[in-house]
Amino acid sequence: MVKSICMSIWVLCISISSFGQKSKVSSHPKLVIGLVIDQMRWDYLYRYYDLYSANGFRRLIEKGFSCENAFIPYVPTYTAPGHTCVYTGSVPAIHGIVGNNWYDAEAGKDVYCASDPAVNTVGSNSGEGAMSPRNLWVTTIGDELRYSTNYSSKVIGIALKDRSAIFPAGHSANAAYWFDGSVGKWISSTYYQNKLPAWVVKENEKLLPDAAMSKDWNTLLPIEKYTQSTADDKIYESEIPGEKTVTFPHRLSQLTNSRYEAFKYTPFANTYTFDMAKEAIDNEKMGMGDVTDLLAVSISSTDYVGHTFGPNSIEAEDTWLRLDADIAGFLQYLDTKLGEGNYLLFLTADHGVSAAPGFMNEHKLPGGTYSSGTLAAELNKMLDSTFNIKNVLISLENNQLYINKNVIKNAGRNASEIQNAIIDFLKGKPYITDAFLTENIAATSIQATIKERVLNGYNPKRSGQIAFLTRPGYLDGSGKGTTHGMWNPYDAHIPLLWFGYQVKQGKTNREVYMSDIAPTVTGILGIQMPSGCIGKVIEEVTR
Repeated sequence: MVKSICMSIWVLCISISSFGQKSKVSSHPKLVIGLVIDQMRWDYLYRYYDLYSANGFRRLIEKGFSCENAFIPYVPTYTAPGHTCVYTGSVPAIHGIVGNNWYDAEAGKDVYCASDPAVNTVGSNSGEGAMSPRNLWVTTIGDELRYSTNYSSKVIGIALKDRSAIFPAGHSANAAYWFDGSVGKWISSTYYQNKLPAWVVKENEKLLPDAAMSKDWNTLLPIEKYTQSTADDKIYESEIPGEKTVTFPHRLSQLTNSRYEAFKYTPFANTYTFDMAKEAIDNEKMGMGDVTDLLAVSISSTDYVGHTFGPNSIEAEDTWLRLDADIAGFLQYLDTKLGEGNYLLFLTADHGVSAAPGFMNEHKLPGGTYSSGTLAAELNKMLDSTFNIKNVLISLENNQLYINKNVIKNAGRNASEIQNAIIDFLKGKPYITDAFLTENIAATSIQATIKERVLNGYNPKRSGQIAFLTRPGYLDGSGKGTTHGMWNPYDAHIPLLWFGYQVKQGKTNREVYMSDIAPTVTGILGIQMPSGCIGKVIEEVTR
């Protein structure tokens, strides 16, 4: 009997001790943090793994859940549709954001995805704030979260790029903030508010971009440690705006003109974004109420660096190592502020990127470049000489051609004849594997996976009339730097990590999709999925 009593007391003491060592876990996540890393290929998780700290990417991988085979289910794989898909669970065919830009036939002009002439800039005198989510046709996670709590949840989007802050935040967000490179400050638009909150004004008064640009960019580690990168000086690398060299150290302190624009091309702008995210949590008391809040954070400088120097550059490797430290610091902040296990964080990317064509040629890999501008000019010249019609091609965006139907009609020509001539011309290019009418995608004889992604990216209201596919590794560019946009794994295979509230440690090699993120988050929250969602819950994350 005495032994039994002593054992009971011992168990009780252990239970009390254990309880005291852990932060109390809420019945719902206090805060959902969506962390989208612009231009992050899946392989970056492991390529630099040995150089990452224990508390950044490695903590998310080792303590969270990793979807190792997450893919983008549509083309083109660009920033605006990527961020939109993450937070809507939908594809361009449904949500309407078919690219960063498209041609609006009704308006007769090219359209930027987030442009909105009905609103004005808040925070500067430039036009950089004339933006809103009005071109988005469906709801987001944030919209559904706000609706589910009778609009008591707070939803905020933060990114250097306007489109990367606006579309994740959604229609009914409390705010979205992005960086105005003309003045070096965070701004917003009158869609959300008529003036910046005092805390954002105070954040701008810190002049953090000025402080960062007063110093030079040297490598974080001794340069000989960057064994996953090419030599520092490569002819196929481009320069940071204002610089005349592609090598370290980057003399940021010597830049005078466009120095805030150049700031975006440095890893210090990532740190700046995380600082803004922390200030938003602190000042808006996110995660401090009785309902779940949502903070959508996008890291954009990885994209600027990647486009400029390529994914095999020392600049890229240094940027990822510095980002790892930023993520470690952000996770520690969240642990302290909200308590470990009280927040739900997912990390993914809006798209990947191809190796620089110059790098591929250097290593005898297939790939090359072409010019969409030259292609468009050649097409119009061919149509003029063959059919005596000028300016048939209005625009070439997203590997799609927008045709001027009125020009063809007024010339008394048969539209099918003209379209067939364009398709034959495109197929004659060595870097183009196929071309077809977008309205006939379903009947086109192309590989099934590619066909599905092309279909998911086609929107009759906003897409062109003819689309074409290029050979793997062939990019629209000048030969310097690199880009993205296609269905290939280098562009479409993205990381997807889950961490925190209800997340089980582990991984799956099952193929999942970017469109599965939104229904998984809303499933965990117990709310309705967004209005255009076609994704499925990734049950392994919490099972």
